[in-house]
Amino acid sequence: MQAEGGYWVIVPAAGVGRRMGADKPKQYLPLAGSTVLQQTLQRLLQLPQLRGLVLVVSPFDTLWRDIPAVNNPLVRVVSGGAERCDSVLNGLYELESELQPLDWVMVHDAARPCVTIADIGNLVDELQEHLAGGILGVPVSDTIKRLNDNYGIEETVDRQVLWQAQTPQMFRFGVLLKALRLALQAEAVITDEASAVELAGYVPLMVEGRRDNIKITRPEDLPMAELILQQLAAEESGA
Repeated sequence: MQAEGGYWVIVPAAGVGRRMGADKPKQYLPLAGSTVLQQTLQRLLQLPQLRGLVLVVSPFDTLWRDIPAVNNPLVRVVSGGAERCDSVLNGLYELESELQPLDWVMVHDAARPCVTIADIGNLVDELQEHLAGGILGVPVSDTIKRLNDNYGIEETVDRQVLWQAQTPQMFRFGVLLKALRLALQAEAVITDEASAVELAGYVPLMVEGRRDNIKITRPEDLPMAELILQQLAAEESGA
């Protein structure tokens, strides 16, 4: 894993996770003896060449203060905005005085604690000569149907060209800053950082990752994530 000058990671964690139906945002729910956010941060803090990590939280959030990983000297905490793109932009603004346009910045979901160091290393290696950046993802394996407004099936979509986007998503600082600003000005619907970069005219690279890099969005995802973390611990220990 080589990235000249290292890289920063931005972790947007200002969402409320309504689909979990919990009494707190999903990043603070219990997972494997700690919390979802703690698991995510402690994994990211193991990355070689990490220059620092910007955690973006809601301005009304106080729960982040109880996360042990936040005390790491590499971690900064800033306030987020109304949407994910606003929060990521706030993270970029925190770094604006320190980074050059070609420096690398990753964005990783707070609720994606099962990413592997190896997959992130592969992403870094694959993007070294890329002018814009790229993302982790996996090819779609299920049959995909396109529906009409009444939930009737109209078409079976060719899945050969379809991939499921994951994070981290890693881009040149200048590219991502420009893309998010343009997307907000255009009032475009931005579901991830890559969609903003695409709208700005760039072609991000897709780098294949692992299918167990799941995002916790529903209650049934928590026990699945715990099993995956157990398996990753066994793999990493050589068991």
